[in-house]
Amino acid sequence: MLEAKVGELLRQKGLTLAVAESCTGGLLGMRITEISGASDYFLGGVVTYSNAAKNKVLGVSKEILEKHGAVSAECARAMAEGARALFRADLALAITGIAGPTGGTPEKPVGLVYIALASPQGVKVERHEFRGSRQGVRWSASEAALALLLRYLEGR
Repeated sequence: MLEAKVGELLRQKGLTLAVAESCTGGLLGMRITEISGASDYFLGGVVTYSNAAKNKVLGVSKEILEKHGAVSAECARAMAEGARALFRADLALAITGIAGPTGGTPEKPVGLVYIALASPQGVKVERHEFRGSRQGVRWSASEAALALLLRYLEGR
């Protein structure tokens, strides 16, 4: 279970975590809080499903949203930075994408997800294209976010 490994390392290192989610709708936060004692390291999360919420709650600029769209590396980066600042967390994960089955375009297909990790060293953004049902895309996105965090915590 990735969430247990991540939780153990966060606790050992004395680091705090926050999350900002869009297409996963709170799934990442739910997985993190499935672990008993998560309050030792998990400060909280926000689901910013609309562009207005991304702007108002996380400070994602209207320029990023208009120029690059909500499903972009730039938006994921700004969401992670915004969550880290909002919660004053050491680390923040952000997920934005198109879970489907509708909403995709040739440029941004269903299953396209951007995941960002903001840390004191900067922000790392990953681009993924997941296949499967809406639930499958959402689960895969949460899994990839936890894997990104685990690699960071393990120094990889």
